[in-house]
Order: sequence, then structure tokens, then C-alpha cells
Amino acid sequence: SYVPFVRTGQLVFVSGQLPSREGKVLFSGPVPTAVSVEQGTEAAKLCVINALAVLRDACGGDLDAVARVVRIGVFVQSAEGFEGQSKVANGASDLLVAVFGDAGKHARAAVGVNALPLGAAVEVELLAEIS
Repeated sequence: SYVPFVRTGQLVFVSGQLPSREGKVLFSGPVPTAVSVEQGTEAAKLCVINALAVLRDACGGDLDAVARVVRIGVFVQSAEGFEGQSKVANGASDLLVAVFGDAGKHARAAVGVNALPLGAAVEVELLAEIS
């Protein structure tokens, strides 16, 4: 049932990406008890790197086709009482601005959840406009 992205018109919706490399989740468990806020920020960056790989595929291998990052959703597996989801999400947001400049500035939701697939600490979804 899973597809990595869906394109409709000039919009590409990238499915949620985990902080994984070579098929292994590198950051797992709740923030900040099992994963520090700083590690969570790194996990969010890794999620975006994975999302950019999917987006590149959606663009036929050319990220220069990205006109704008429209929105991201950042889901943070959160320990009870943790309210720093936006700090974790900054890792994703800052990387997108570093890659795309002003076109990387986006709307965002940073949401705390009690569990994520494969125990991941963070998951990021992305919506982009392409030319």
C-alpha cells in the first residue's frame, strides 16, 4: 500500500520518511528520554535527507526542478510532558533552507506522538512544488 511519493500537477507529496540509513533506523525511542533533543534534531535532518532523495526521484533526478518547499510535517515520538517538538523540527526546517534558500522556507507542523513506525524518534513528510 505504501508509495514513496504522489505527484498531482506541480505538487509532489513525499510520504513520511524515517531517520534511517541503509535500511536501519538510527534514532529510536522517545525524545528526550531515549533520544536527546540534539539527537532528535539530527534525526529530523536525516529524515529530510531521505525525503530529498525521494523528491529527487519524483523530479526525474533533478532537484533544480523544485520551485518551493510548501509544507513539512514533523512527527516526534515524545516522552510524556515533552513540549519541544518545534526544536526538533528546526533540524528539518533549517536543512531545507540551507539546500533551497528562500524557496526552502515552508509552512510546518511539529507534532508530538506516542509511537512511530519501527520505533523511530522522528518522521518527516514533505510537500513541494516543482516546475
